[in-house]
Amino acid sequence: MIDRRFRRKLAAVGLTLLFLSSVSAAQFANFVTRRGDTLFDGDRQVRFISFNTPNLHYIEDELPFDGTNPWRLPDDFEIRDALTTVKQCDGKVTRIYVPSVRRQDDAPGVIRHVEGPGQFNEEAFRALDNVLRIANDLGVRIIMPFVDNWQWWGGPLEYAAFRGKPKEAFWTDPEIIADFKKTIRFLLERRNTYTGVLYRDDKAILAWETGNEISPPEAWTTEIAAYVKSLDTNHLLMDGRSTRMLSEDQFNDPHIDIVTTHHYGPPARSLELIVKNAALARGRKPYIVGEYGIVPLQSLRAITDTIINQGLAGGMVWSLRFHNRDGGYYGHFEYANTEGYRWPGYPNGDAYNERMALALLREKAYQLDGVLAPPLPVPGAPHLLEVQDPSRISWQGSAGAQWYRVERQSGGDTTWSVVAGRADDGRVQYSPLLDDTSAVPGKKYLYRVKAFNESGASEWSNVSGPVAGNERVLVDDMEDYSKIFQKEGDLRILTMEDLRRAKEDRSRLTGSDNSYIAYIFPSDVASVRVEWLRSTPAAGVDISVAGTSGVYSDPPVNQQEFAFPKNDYGFYDAVASSVPSPPPGVRLVRIALKGGVQIGRVVVSFDRRTTD
Repeated sequence: MIDRRFRRKLAAVGLTLLFLSSVSAAQFANFVTRRGDTLFDGDRQVRFISFNTPNLHYIEDELPFDGTNPWRLPDDFEIRDALTTVKQCDGKVTRIYVPSVRRQDDAPGVIRHVEGPGQFNEEAFRALDNVLRIANDLGVRIIMPFVDNWQWWGGPLEYAAFRGKPKEAFWTDPEIIADFKKTIRFLLERRNTYTGVLYRDDKAILAWETGNEISPPEAWTTEIAAYVKSLDTNHLLMDGRSTRMLSEDQFNDPHIDIVTTHHYGPPARSLELIVKNAALARGRKPYIVGEYGIVPLQSLRAITDTIINQGLAGGMVWSLRFHNRDGGYYGHFEYANTEGYRWPGYPNGDAYNERMALALLREKAYQLDGVLAPPLPVPGAPHLLEVQDPSRISWQGSAGAQWYRVERQSGGDTTWSVVAGRADDGRVQYSPLLDDTSAVPGKKYLYRVKAFNESGASEWSNVSGPVAGNERVLVDDMEDYSKIFQKEGDLRILTMEDLRRAKEDRSRLTGSDNSYIAYIFPSDVASVRVEWLRSTPAAGVDISVAGTSGVYSDPPVNQQEFAFPKNDYGFYDAVASSVPSPPPGVRLVRIALKGGVQIGRVVVSFDRRTTD
């Protein structure tokens, strides 16, 4: 019989070997260090142009039409997609957001990293573990702030509320400072559940940051910086105060390694301040522009060139948004009619020069390495999600893919036919990416998809099917009027207007109270569904139907509402108005708009048949 102590030792050795094998692919030999105003990886200088990827470890933009909780933890595919994007853009580093903190007004089901003083959600931190695992695997460094100034994810207000104290107490109250230190200690001493490496020993972390755009008294920064360094002597620490202009006290603190500023607003002022800050930092400490962007393309170029020419350690644009595991991308409206960037950029982002901006940033990142940007890598194979109906086809996209070809094969055939030759997975968000309008009801099909960019094509995806629809389906995402048979009144298609409140739907139809749209069908209508947003208290739709005579009547309409609990963004309630069983012979459907309603999608099934 094997001695119990020996078995424990054997198990410990096995666990160690497992951890070692997990991290064997890590691409970092060194921690990033600083000498004077320069960052180093060993003897190699570190400089970068890259992105903030705020949702990398915690998603705040899960916004399907019927969703009522925008918070979600990323999965392996999403994390890898985001970090692969940074890698393809030669970003080297990405800055993520803070550990979230439980808020008093959180709805049931919302996951937060910090649930109370010294209380932490293991599932949330496992997602962060996975970020660090994949960052090591792909060779991308991470910068992470400890606490947020703003209310979105929870911060000083929430830490203070745990103890029944006002927000301002976060900066001075010994009890609350002690609570915050518990979070810092938990982070630095956490052992990664994937790799077995303590966070304080993880070379993928370039630096910690005291906070995101915080406004602390100097005494707080001094105390927190010293505490961080008492626990972690491997990593650099960045001062995360909210400022556009550096100050002398930031250079005097021996525990602060990196200084940073954020720049939005008038580009000329940003350029002036960056040059002044560079002069202050020169020869003293590395200086990073931690956030900039949301400016016209020419201004983005000017700021990026200034960061490079002034010798700064780096600059990170706000912000990168990655592929959604359910197909398409997560969206996040910023302001000034700008969305987060989706690599490599899409036609519906031309309003803010998405494709050109991303190409520019990639070019500048490689310029720092003294080389021209190479061609895009050939995309990896996409993953086709299970196709349950030919009218609802989606796939997990490939980083760097510019378009996709979707093909189908019908039962008994050996050849594949093209359903869509240049499908765009940035066209819609939180909805199926493709409707196979030529699918014959009752006929069974297999589907597959391939990704393309200027460098070539991926391998084929997995195959999904056989699948058959019992009917034909018209899907109108309100991108234009091409699917509408008749329209009347003051109608307008909304794109960037009111986008955040509209749950990131980039194509919506609105109109005056006397406006309507109508659809015509070659065979009987089997069901009608109108998805709309209650953009005003009076918003709504009236659905009427008619046969070939053209005489309209009002059928019974079912209505289902998807309302958010109290939220910071003021999301509109989503409403689905449905006619599940129109009378026989219906060939016309008319939808009247009222109260400034915003219609996001119309789905009408017709020509219903029996599946073979």
